Amino acid sequence: MKRNTRLFRASSLHSVSMRTRHTIHRLLFLLCLFSCIFFESRSAIGQSALYRSQSIPVPGTGKQIDYVGDDFEEADWKFVHNMPKSSREQNERTYGPMGYSVNRRWAEGPERGQPDLLKVIPAPPNGLAGSKQALQITTMRSGIPGSYSYDVQQDDLILNITPRIGSTIRADELPNCVVRVYLPSPELWENRSGPHFGIRLGLRTTAEKPRKGLFAIGTKMQTEPYWPGIWIHFKSETSRGVEADSALLKIRGNRRGGDFSVKEIPVEQFGWWTFGMSVTEDGAVHYFARPGVEDLTMSDHLTSQFPYGYQAERLNSFFFNICNRNDGRTWSTPFVIDDPKVFVIHSSRIDQLVERKIQYGQRRSKSASRRGRSNSRSR
Repeated sequence: MKRNTRLFRASSLHSVSMRTRHTIHRLLFLLCLFSCIFFESRSAIGQSALYRSQSIPVPGTGKQIDYVGDDFEEADWKFVHNMPKSSREQNERTYGPMGYSVNRRWAEGPERGQPDLLKVIPAPPNGLAGSKQALQITTMRSGIPGSYSYDVQQDDLILNITPRIGSTIRADELPNCVVRVYLPSPELWENRSGPHFGIRLGLRTTAEKPRKGLFAIGTKMQTEPYWPGIWIHFKSETSRGVEADSALLKIRGNRRGGDFSVKEIPVEQFGWWTFGMSVTEDGAVHYFARPGVEDLTMSDHLTSQFPYGYQAERLNSFFFNICNRNDGRTWSTPFVIDDPKVFVIHSSRIDQLVERKIQYGQRRSKSASRRGRSNSRSR
């Protein structure tokens, strides 16, 4: 009897011990799950707390690099459309020579090609003081030239940074970009819920990637381009579950590269908006937006992210996406941009590069002028 009692007690203790272990395992699992959800949600809403004790460069801070950017006030502003457009992202085809602006400040994107219509127009009302002209960006035949995918495709317009100054801009030089974008009245939007316009940065980092080749084994560190930005989405009242037209700002992206929403824009706020992004030495990207054309302030900060889990090392370009349904009939929403600008806080190296470029251009101009006079005399 005593032996049986001891066996019962041992069995009970074993059962209690097993239940305790199971409870601890459940608690640990829930704790891990909560941690993942917490950190992912913090990433999705902005990681702003990480920067409360640091200074985030507000876009528009530092020295404006006049050698890049554009105000569209030139009377003869023109973009040379060298068709067909490139489509390397879709079919690995780059059709050269690619499109470019006569002032050499803009270029066609090799990945997805140039927008079909780039036209300087009178600046819409309530824009920047003194601004008379702005650039309308519209497209119809996005995607692979000569074919229709009947889904949403996009074209790229690249503001030249690296080709203009001859170098990328390092993250520790604290580059930042600003642009004004005009959101037209709802009846002018392509009647489609989804992405319509993107304000993007071309960044580079160093990442570990698998080796390529027939007998490749392992990984190696290599330069990795990526393109964070702010997407303007439209929510059409004709879409299921949408009661009224509005726009939506989405950020690309969180640590996994996913887009997430940060601000809804009612139709009453359509018109001019100011957008900006800055890059800090730690490789983070900081996103800003506000209605109107006033300069950005810290109160306009939307979020700070390490998109795709990358830490930015260099800024290569500032560019814009225009999207539409690629069916050969549907024009995109007619967006208008004005005064895209690039600023650098620690600008001494960039200043030297720009000065060399200017001097080189002046020497070429003088040489061409002398050749012209010599040819005239020989005739």
